[in-house]
Amino acid sequence: MPPTTLDKPLSGLKIIELGTLIAGPFAARICAEFGAQVIKVEAPDGGDPLRKWRKLYQGTSLWWFVQSRNKRSLTLNLKHPEGLDILRKLLSEADMLIENFRPGTLEKLGLGWDELHALNPKLVMVRLSGFGQTGPLKQQPGFGAVGESMGGLRYITGFDDRPPVRTGISIGDSIAALWGVIGGLMALRHREVNGGKGQMVDVALYEAVFAMMESMVPEFDVMGFVRERSGNIMPGITPSSIHTCRDGKAVQIGANGDAIFRRFMLAMGRQDLADDPDLTDNAGRDARRDEIYRIIDAWTAQHSQEQVLELLASAEVPASRIYSVADMFSDPQFLARDMFIEGKLPDGKSFKMPGIVPKLSETPGSADWTGPALGEHNEELLAGLGYSESERKRFREEGVI
Repeated sequence: MPPTTLDKPLSGLKIIELGTLIAGPFAARICAEFGAQVIKVEAPDGGDPLRKWRKLYQGTSLWWFVQSRNKRSLTLNLKHPEGLDILRKLLSEADMLIENFRPGTLEKLGLGWDELHALNPKLVMVRLSGFGQTGPLKQQPGFGAVGESMGGLRYITGFDDRPPVRTGISIGDSIAALWGVIGGLMALRHREVNGGKGQMVDVALYEAVFAMMESMVPEFDVMGFVRERSGNIMPGITPSSIHTCRDGKAVQIGANGDAIFRRFMLAMGRQDLADDPDLTDNAGRDARRDEIYRIIDAWTAQHSQEQVLELLASAEVPASRIYSVADMFSDPQFLARDMFIEGKLPDGKSFKMPGIVPKLSETPGSADWTGPALGEHNEELLAGLGYSESERKRFREEGVI
């Protein structure tokens, strides 16, 4: 296992992860990819349930190997007093704690914000939960699906004549993770530049989703407008939709810019629409939305997907096929930007992992190793904390680790 390199932007930071499944672990993964030493604390009796989620390879989730790359796994029994003592020792010298327990869980262990701030005044505590650390719902369980529903995303997703639908991933958890990283880095910036102490970063899943809802709040407050489900189109912004081609394949076309719309109409051979004064701005186009979409549907139905994409690329009109993962694997753009990188499974088999996002020109991130075995770094980490070989043996015998 290579050491964390010194040329990454988060090198030198020590982060303790007390999280399972998606939101907390994804936030910690991002930090680990950019150089932070991330110590993932897991229960000895099975660890993070993500180890067994979705597709398994020799008993372990393929997702696990990606979600926990660059992390070190330490097993601690937090029901054992000595397990808590070890965790306190870790936290006393850490820069950040990332946790996604239900509010109140750490407080019951004597690891709430007040206790940890007294233990380590420089510690930044990133807390991800369904509803946040305050409010009447704070102790209710809340997965990403609930956050997406309460935050407004599910209500506007789908077609208006059918019930709401979900996206194909737990996007609420991942959005919350991104806000957690942003908040954690803001807190570190304050600590290091302004001479401040550590602070608590409180991220609620429903608020993380709610923050992405664009103009929904002022439109309702000022005009009483409630955005509804609109299928494949983008309401109020025209044209932007999915259309079916002659070969039955779909294409996403986003031609809602004024100049882009004109180029699009010319590419379709519709000089009349390109010159129509009523269609020179978005308001005029949206007023004739149904007409415009019928015309585009008729045009794409006359051409194959490849022909449509070639014509629109020549006209500099944003468009794309709807990619499956199989499409991505052979796409030149994905390949040119290293969006598939090689990893090694425990038996040495090579496999593809998603590449690093974002791309930093001077201090890029990397995936140096894949998700570790449960407790793989117990000896290394406990020895680094000063525990002797005999103490480590006793910890194993007494179920501390």
